[in-house]
Amino acid sequence: MRTAVITLAAGRHTHLRLQQDGLARGTRTPDHYVVVSMADPAIQDAVTGRIPVADVLTVPLEGGRLPLAAARNTGAARALAAGADLLVFLDVDCVPGTTLLDGYARAARDGALLCGTVAYLPPPPADGYRLDGLADLAPPHPARPAPAEGEVVRGGDPRLFWSLSFALTAGTWGRVGGFCEDYTGYGGEDTDYATTAARRGVDLWWVGGAPAYHQYHPAESPPVRHLDDILRNGALYKARWGTWPMEGWLRAFEARGLVRYVPSTDTWCRG
Repeated sequence: MRTAVITLAAGRHTHLRLQQDGLARGTRTPDHYVVVSMADPAIQDAVTGRIPVADVLTVPLEGGRLPLAAARNTGAARALAAGADLLVFLDVDCVPGTTLLDGYARAARDGALLCGTVAYLPPPPADGYRLDGLADLAPPHPARPAPAEGEVVRGGDPRLFWSLSFALTAGTWGRVGGFCEDYTGYGGEDTDYATTAARRGVDLWWVGGAPAYHQYHPAESPPVRHLDDILRNGALYKARWGTWPMEGWLRAFEARGLVRYVPSTDTWCRG
């Protein structure tokens, strides 16, 4: 099974290099490592001369916003053109555990969307994270299933899908049809993808033994700086599927007086 790892990057060069180091140490290494730069010309220099060799593509911003959906589709197209049988997507700030690719490869079946565990790491020590010590720093995120090594939990809730770490066969990618590129900026495109997959008969499987470790970086909760993206992408999802995604964030924005819900039209808008 020819395996491709696809990651998107705009900044986060230190995170990207540690991901690259983690891939190099795996029990299985990628046959193809595709890095999609979103309007960041420094990405090429950040990964050049390192293992695994990175195939760097560049996509432009969309209206000044990160084109996350389009970038994933671009990376997948390059990997498939090179003969990939299994596509593994990792966020740039996620470091693969040594067994991640093996775990995904063992579980891979046509018609399944695979998600491994993700642990959120604390801030790194002064000398940085040690790759062989990541598993001791944090447990898998408690809001998602965490199967044991070699275990696969089928029939997962598509609403829990996240794009931090997931995999699928080339056949399943073709069946789902890629990410909807109408989404730009932060939020919603991965929820839309999981909904599309479910509607097309693709099951969500939680995979044990395919761990990833999310490197620490400061983050807002709720993500106020992405408020306009969330409103716009949320409205797009509502138009496509009839319900609002990201309601936890919308309610948190509402509590701060930043947005308001209009029951008569089932819409959210700035408060």
